[in-house]
Amino acid sequence: MEVLWQRLVGAEAPDPLPLPAAATAQAAGLDLRAALRAPLVLDPGARAVIPTGFALALPPDHEGQVRPRSGRALRDGLTVLNAPGTIDADYRGELQVLLVNLGRAPVTLERGDRIAQLVVAPVRHVTGREVAALPATTRGAGGFGHTGDR
Repeated sequence: MEVLWQRLVGAEAPDPLPLPAAATAQAAGLDLRAALRAPLVLDPGARAVIPTGFALALPPDHEGQVRPRSGRALRDGLTVLNAPGTIDADYRGELQVLLVNLGRAPVTLERGDRIAQLVVAPVRHVTGREVAALPATTRGAGGFGHTGDR
């Protein structure tokens, strides 16, 4: 499976960022980097849309899931606000990441910082049908916490 990447005009200066790629041979996600022209300070509780400098074309019947990086979440409280963010296969605009600082201290982001990861996954397209009643299950309508803590 192949993802096509387009470097956006202006994103190459002053130093071109590498294509999003997996850090190891078995990594599920492709590292996304900040294509910032100047450092950005994200105060506690603040959010920002961070450009990556790339647009992409996903294979048909696939989606991109933009997920937080666990190390940044643990160290800094930095996470993807709409995690996982969904990139549809027909989207052709710049891949951007909506970050939020849930930590207690400001976080400085610089050009080239790894800010999130992109996992490409197959999508099953479904149709819907209205019914008078849903099929019964053991759980039924039990909601949050219904199955217990242990």
